[in-house]
Amino acid sequence: MLTLAEIMETIKMVQEENLDIRTITMGISLRNCADPDPRTACRKIYNKITRLASRLVAVGEEISREYGIPIVHKRISVTPISLIAECSHQEDYVEYALTLDAAAAAVGVNFIGGFSTLVHKGFTGGDRVLINSIPAALAGTERVCASVNVATTRAGINMDAVYLMGRVIKETAARTAEQGGLGCAKLVVFSNVPEDNPFMAGAFHGIGEPECTINVGVSGPGVVKNAVARVGNADFGTLAETVKKTAFKITRMGELVGRLAAERLGVPFGIVDLSLAPTPAVGDSVAEILEAMGLERCGTHGTTAALALLNDAVKKGGAMASSYVGGLSGAFIPVSEDAGMIRAVEEGALSLDKLEAMTCVCSVGLDMIAVPGDTSAETIAAIIADEVAIGVINNKTTAVRIIPAPGKKVGDKVTFGGLLGEAPVMAVHPYSADNFVRRGGRIPAPIQSLTN
Repeated sequence: MLTLAEIMETIKMVQEENLDIRTITMGISLRNCADPDPRTACRKIYNKITRLASRLVAVGEEISREYGIPIVHKRISVTPISLIAECSHQEDYVEYALTLDAAAAAVGVNFIGGFSTLVHKGFTGGDRVLINSIPAALAGTERVCASVNVATTRAGINMDAVYLMGRVIKETAARTAEQGGLGCAKLVVFSNVPEDNPFMAGAFHGIGEPECTINVGVSGPGVVKNAVARVGNADFGTLAETVKKTAFKITRMGELVGRLAAERLGVPFGIVDLSLAPTPAVGDSVAEILEAMGLERCGTHGTTAALALLNDAVKKGGAMASSYVGGLSGAFIPVSEDAGMIRAVEEGALSLDKLEAMTCVCSVGLDMIAVPGDTSAETIAAIIADEVAIGVINNKTTAVRIIPAPGKKVGDKVTFGGLLGEAPVMAVHPYSADNFVRRGGRIPAPIQSLTN
């Protein structure tokens, strides 16, 4: 039974500390929609999505009203489109992206993820077609998100895919130049990608998932920050315990909402992803949590240790609260979406190199990073290679969502609006890695992959 004190505490978290359900994401398998005729396949895809997700938004709003808990986004993830479209032998898959966008609009969701492919060990013909279709697909749609997995601990790093993604990101930025390169904000390059992630832009419905499922993403940086502030100068054990207990409470709320949504929609409940996903709103910042621990500014010495403590305590609290924690679960550090991160970059406290170090201990990676528009495809590929190497060697998920902002230089800003916020343009190294990324082939899997 919940006590009155616990109920009042949750109300305070929602009203004063920006606690919310960031997303209810319905995962939908499209495997039975594949067809050699692309028009037939697209018709099947549209009909299946609109049938299964017809009540998703209404149910989310209904639960939000009943329980007084904000549910910010309702989203859909689908089977990687490369797997569905390959039998059609098309030269591009833009028609599939337009179908996803139309279906998402018809049911009223914010985003649909799954214009995706998995190429960590090599390409099929369909993989290449999908990757080459990404710039046009993201430029021509509003809600579609794309992702490409280029590395795993088991397979190593597909450097041909890494280099190709450097070029794709540049083209995507150019095609959406009037929006500051917005297409790149809907594109993620992964290592060790999870199949049940409810967060965009990297969500897709994995091949090991059921026909349809509900995954929930919870976020509460403001709640954690206030909890950290209340313990003052307590030792690290007390600090970690405080974060863990707070994460426990947030996760329990997320699982309640997820199970209610699944029950009302008549589909299985999947996972709750407890990720401290910030927003540009004041008081909803992961950087400010780290500063509440005693850092003058996020990015200074000690930042990586503070983030490691936070990420670990969040995972422990979530695991204690639910047997179905999944996705990414931990702390996100997207620069453009975090007011504290933006401030740290503007004041010179936080660099791209320091962010890379922080990704060794956080949940994702280099997220929503803006770099000068004239940054080369080779440099972007080298940044991706560094980041996915961290994931491969440490057997964790890492990712890159980087925007070479057209026409922008270091010190400028690029504004996306909404949850995507605005990104200060960060400096990259002036020295070339061109000859390195052009070698091609696959960086072999590390020795720790041999665990059978």
